[in-house]
Amino acid sequence: MLIALPIYGADNEIYIDQSGTGANIDLEQLGISNIIGGSDASAGNMTALDLDGNSMTLDINMIGGTNKFLGDIWADNFTGFYEFTGGSNTFNIQVDPSNTYGADDSDQNVQVTGSSNTFTLNQATTALADSLNLDWIIQGSNNTITSTINIDNATNYMDIDGSDNTLTYVGTGVTASAGGYFYLDHTGGSRTFNIQQLSTQDNDWLKILSTSGTSASTVCVIQNDQGTSTSC
Repeated sequence: MLIALPIYGADNEIYIDQSGTGANIDLEQLGISNIIGGSDASAGNMTALDLDGNSMTLDINMIGGTNKFLGDIWADNFTGFYEFTGGSNTFNIQVDPSNTYGADDSDQNVQVTGSSNTFTLNQATTALADSLNLDWIIQGSNNTITSTINIDNATNYMDIDGSDNTLTYVGTGVTASAGGYFYLDHTGGSRTFNIQQLSTQDNDWLKILSTSGTSASTVCVIQNDQGTSTSC
């Protein structure tokens, strides 16, 4: 196993390039404008958070505002816990975008307390996220959440509590066993939900519970099983 962890700068920065099986990584940053980088990292020109290997556990805790967690993870049997407290943070992660390990059997949990955060989690861009268990707990307003999952018996649960949040979720799947389950529980004011489930050779399941009072909202749901292309 190879781990590189230089940390430097007025605002804290972590550069990590890890390869090997069974890694257990715990990273915590306190304050503002910190970076765990990342394909889009800047400041001290640090680059990737790049994790490669099977049976990894990653625990991220970022407390403060305008922090960034960026990069790529290639792993089977991956456990990820991400906790963000504060506003205007950025989370942008891909799990096995090149199908190096397969992205199977992942268990990921994203917990957010704060407003105006931007979160992107793409799981298995070209692989199949077999038996993925993904949980989101979002508490706050004006957050933007984007997630694309190449599903294979994947479960995606999302609990959003707050107003003016925007969610874009796309679940794709092309095999006969590529069914996916998405459960959204929302409480708050105005919201925008765009949900697509596109398992072309299997069934998808969707459950939405949403309470938003009298605020204007937009909810778009598309389930497409080899049908004619459509949009909201």
